[in-house]
Amino acid sequence: MANQKVSFAARIVAAYLRNHEVAIGDLSGIISATYAALAGTDAPPPVGADRPTPAVPIKKSITPNFVACLECGKRQKMLRRHLSTSHGLSVDAYRSKWSLPADYPMAAPNYSQKRSEMAIQIGLGRKPKTTVAKNAATDAEESEKAPHTYPASRWAKPTG
Repeated sequence: MANQKVSFAARIVAAYLRNHEVAIGDLSGIISATYAALAGTDAPPPVGADRPTPAVPIKKSITPNFVACLECGKRQKMLRRHLSTSHGLSVDAYRSKWSLPADYPMAAPNYSQKRSEMAIQIGLGRKPKTTVAKNAATDAEESEKAPHTYPASRWAKPTG
């Protein structure tokens, strides 16, 4: 691995020197800086440095009537639209950024309950009973009719 870094550093410095004039005394500094930059790529990223601090504590971000945005702290009934317009984040990106579980609510619990009750009240998710009754009535009427007869052909001889 060290040999590979040395060869990469040599190739990078050679490419640099083809296009730039450098004093001989500065050459060792360029080589060591290039090698140090390549050696620094193996270092793992610092732990905890990439995790941002939320504007509101995660545990306090959900109340019965509001859900607080962890980006700016604004209280909303629904976060989905706010995240996309104000912060340019999708719900999945927001959850992954803040390490939230997949079942973290994007709407206030009371608001969700109210919408659910309203949908049940107006009959969403159920088939209307009148449609079933109409179908049964038309099926009964069709079965009472005489069997279908085809009209006589133009060329058929009249009977009778």
